[in-house]
Amino acid sequence: MKRIISCGELLIDFIPKEKGKRIKDIDSFIKKPGGAPANVCVQAAKLNTPSKFIGQVGKDGFGDFLKQTLINHQVDVSHLYQTEHANTALAFVTLSNEGERDFIFYRNPSADQILNSSQVNHIDVENSIFHFCSLSLDDYPLRDAIRDLLVRNKVNNNLISFDPNLRLSLFKNHKTYQKVIIDFMAYTDILKVSDDELTFITKKDNEYDAINYLFSLGIKYLIITRGKDGVTFIDKNRTLHRKGFKVKVVDTTGAGDSWIGAFLSQIANHESIDQLSDEQVLDILNFANAAAAITTTKHGAISALPSHEEVGRFIKKHNSKKHMS
Repeated sequence: MKRIISCGELLIDFIPKEKGKRIKDIDSFIKKPGGAPANVCVQAAKLNTPSKFIGQVGKDGFGDFLKQTLINHQVDVSHLYQTEHANTALAFVTLSNEGERDFIFYRNPSADQILNSSQVNHIDVENSIFHFCSLSLDDYPLRDAIRDLLVRNKVNNNLISFDPNLRLSLFKNHKTYQKVIIDFMAYTDILKVSDDELTFITKKDNEYDAINYLFSLGIKYLIITRGKDGVTFIDKNRTLHRKGFKVKVVDTTGAGDSWIGAFLSQIANHESIDQLSDEQVLDILNFANAAAAITTTKHGAISALPSHEEVGRFIKKHNSKKHMS
């Protein structure tokens, strides 16, 4: 079995106790561990797939809490650094009545952003799937560290997964942000995007044109997530769609990370995605849809990520309902 390695931000999400209010009107927040690349590692670990997180937090109480959280979930933290030169990143999340989110980040720069190449250039990446997100690609040392890791993963013929996970509020120049994302497509095998992200990244309104453009950049597998409508998987030979699950949504934080973490954990058991039958791919998509759906029924990101047993029970329950209807 391959292991999942991710690099990037590990931060504190402050989740409001009340939905549908603006930041200025919220009285209290709940502290939750988060950060998309870290969420992916925890999801993989909770699904019994070895995972390793590479990153940096502050030498502060928040950093201690985050490191211990990953340890508690059996994530390898041997290259999770703590620094006195910057604080741990914080994100304040506002929730609509439907559970959709908006973010205010406190970084500028934070500990994760000043992780540098010298801290990662000796890390063993053999027999791994490497995952990263676009929040790591702003103009700080972390971007160069990510690029160095990508080059080394390419040399080792590892699959590389990229979830842009757009946060437009963090990048003043959206044109530069889009160009940086395109630049990093050169390293990408698996790309996961939402409908909106597909349009922003490709600057094409027609989905067919957008898809063709992304494949022209060299990606091998494209995953388009469509919320409650499910997910579409595309490679050079096939297009497959799997419907989503209907659940009562509490908080969508971490749902996309749960999805890609579950997807990667399943393909880690196989030599090649190309060798999987359509039925096998559809089963993996269904498994990832289930993991993400469960995540939306709870508050927070890491604390909401399901175990293998939870996903199995959820699928069994929904299959039973389908047969009864």
